[in-house]
Amino acid sequence: MNIERIAAFCDGETGGNPAGVVVGDSLPDVATMQRVAAEVGYSETAFAASTGEAWRVRYFAPQMEVAFCGHATIALGAALAAQFGDGTFALELNHAKITVEGRCNGQKMTAALQSPPTRSKPATEALVREALELFGWTTEDLDARIPAARASAGGDNLVLALKSRALLAGMRYEIEAGRRLAIRENLATFGLIWAESATLFHARNPFPAGGIYEDPATGSAAAALGGYLRDLAWPCSRAIDILQGEDMGMPSRLRAEWTPEKGSSVRVIGAARRLE
Repeated sequence: MNIERIAAFCDGETGGNPAGVVVGDSLPDVATMQRVAAEVGYSETAFAASTGEAWRVRYFAPQMEVAFCGHATIALGAALAAQFGDGTFALELNHAKITVEGRCNGQKMTAALQSPPTRSKPATEALVREALELFGWTTEDLDARIPAARASAGGDNLVLALKSRALLAGMRYEIEAGRRLAIRENLATFGLIWAESATLFHARNPFPAGGIYEDPATGSAAAALGGYLRDLAWPCSRAIDILQGEDMGMPSRLRAEWTPEKGSSVRVIGAARRLE
């Protein structure tokens, strides 16, 4: 089994979120995929096999399978472009059909995914209260322009918008308590954000459900955020840039673009680099 290691959403030659990528003639059995993901140790590993018309893809975190992973999709798009040439690749996930466009020019790789459909709804007061307690914040710390919400682009993310960059930088939580809350509420990640401007966001994404304290770049959360901002009629030109991983020493850059159609796919774009 050939396991590629690729950092997605990197900022030049640094940062990005590492993902494992396995491209084969057929998918391994579930137990093997789960074992390999745990051994690789990244937040996700993508397994892909051609069906003839598309690529069947499954994503595994070290402790669980996930329905969709944005950064592993970007890594997969880069790997497919490197192996088969630049192009747009159809992907069949567990619960959705999407595409990823990959480009490879020597060591320079980029990819753009089209997310599953998006949706959002207000978060309940009880969930917001528990999440604030988890991170040691209060309702006074939240940015009222972006109300707390469950936003999804293949998996639910709890979006909490903070009033300051300092609050975001000071994020701390107990991972087991976060894991219990995330699993009970079926949350893929906690999408913690600060809006520097209408088009530039800073983000941190704890992923305790998968056994990961924090992701340095989260494409699915970026897509979910884009869909939520569209639902809010956020004052921007249908695109945002997201800086993530800064507080981890792994600077990452993501771009989310969307059309006016509510619930439609969000395009998430980023660079990629090989780690080995």
